Amino acid sequence: MKMARVLSCLFFVLLHLFASASPSGSQVNSNSVLVALIDSHYTELSELVEKALLLQTLEEAVAKHDITIFAPNNEALERELDPEFKRFLLEPRNLRSLQTLLLSHILPHRIGLHDWPANSSGRRHCSLSSEGIELTTDASSGDRLVSMARLTSPYAVERPDGVIHGIERLIVPRSVQRDFNNRRSLSSISAVKPEGAPEVDPRTNRLKKPAPPTKPGSPPALPIYAAMAPGPSIAPAPAPGPGGPHHHFDGERQVKDFIHTLLHYGGYNEMADILVNLTSLAVEMGRLVSEGYVLTVLAPNDEAMAKLTTDRLIEPGSPEQIVYYHIIPEYQTEESMYNAVRRFGKVSYDTLRLPHKVAAQEADGSVKFGHGEGSAYLFDPDIYTDGRISVQGIDGVLFPQEEKNPAPQVKVASVKLRRGKLLEAACRMLIAFGQDSGFTTCH
Repeated sequence: MKMARVLSCLFFVLLHLFASASPSGSQVNSNSVLVALIDSHYTELSELVEKALLLQTLEEAVAKHDITIFAPNNEALERELDPEFKRFLLEPRNLRSLQTLLLSHILPHRIGLHDWPANSSGRRHCSLSSEGIELTTDASSGDRLVSMARLTSPYAVERPDGVIHGIERLIVPRSVQRDFNNRRSLSSISAVKPEGAPEVDPRTNRLKKPAPPTKPGSPPALPIYAAMAPGPSIAPAPAPGPGGPHHHFDGERQVKDFIHTLLHYGGYNEMADILVNLTSLAVEMGRLVSEGYVLTVLAPNDEAMAKLTTDRLIEPGSPEQIVYYHIIPEYQTEESMYNAVRRFGKVSYDTLRLPHKVAAQEADGSVKFGHGEGSAYLFDPDIYTDGRISVQGIDGVLFPQEEKNPAPQVKVASVKLRRGKLLEAACRMLIAFGQDSGFTTCH
């Protein structure tokens, strides 16, 4: 109860902050239905509203018209809800699904008991999420239903700008259920099965034989380094096409998705800023994913990025080189990397910064990258995993290990040339007659 009271105060303060910052200049009354929602026993719903960043949206809705909130009780959200579905809603990348779910419980007008139809025929209303809510009455029991959820506490909270009705369970729109099923099955973004690399002619960088027709979703024939754009000093990275040449993957959308996930996750704003503003790497990564390549990004957090000195970033192209060393051209998750280092002890992963590799080993129950003082631990695992792009948070910035031993210099043995016997005899004769001064060969 003490924690709920603290959240209530915090929610009330945020409501006033949003109201003062709104363009209309309207403020939320202390007698508002939004404040009453926090003071009620529907604490689980109010916490979800705060996590979904819907405070300003609801404040603007209350300023325009009355609202009706169909609130599931705490037990329905805490115990009866599928744990996997609840985990899906709370993931930062699924923020839109959570917002759609919550706004589907709110109508932009006041609904009373007299609005329920007396017979079994339903009456449909449009919610704030544009999803329809159907009000019906069970002919046998006489219970009032809200999209098949039984009304348990009518007029649980009633205020001048709205009303709250308690219902027995959560209402899940079809669009949210479809997004959950797609994420769970990974049917549209599943990772491709690994296949052997084809033979490529190193002179032309093309296949030696015409490649047979590939199935949709097959990995690219050429290595990822052949598909990368030239460096920034030669030409900029080309913009990605709509879903790649085969129209199988929308890499640009997936890159935007994982960058938004980094921002919502918190603590990785510097990495997102480098990808979007300081370099064209986001465009380059989108093009690679559209072509069918997979990537694993080791993202340093803001605390690690703050330790970078100026001399590390002052050289032209240094931000690109730093990020390239943190991108692995494989699809790896926290589980796959940890299993690899547990089994083999030390693993070296290729990076997009040729020819450097990043070493990984098991340390303190986690995965440790790099060497010595320049190492970093896997700090936030699986920030984003969609079958094509995997983002793993680390607590340090990695740099290639410098070669400490210079290449040995090749010493060429000096051989003293030996003159021929005939030349020596001639020189002796010239020396005897005192005529050797004009012949440099004799000296």
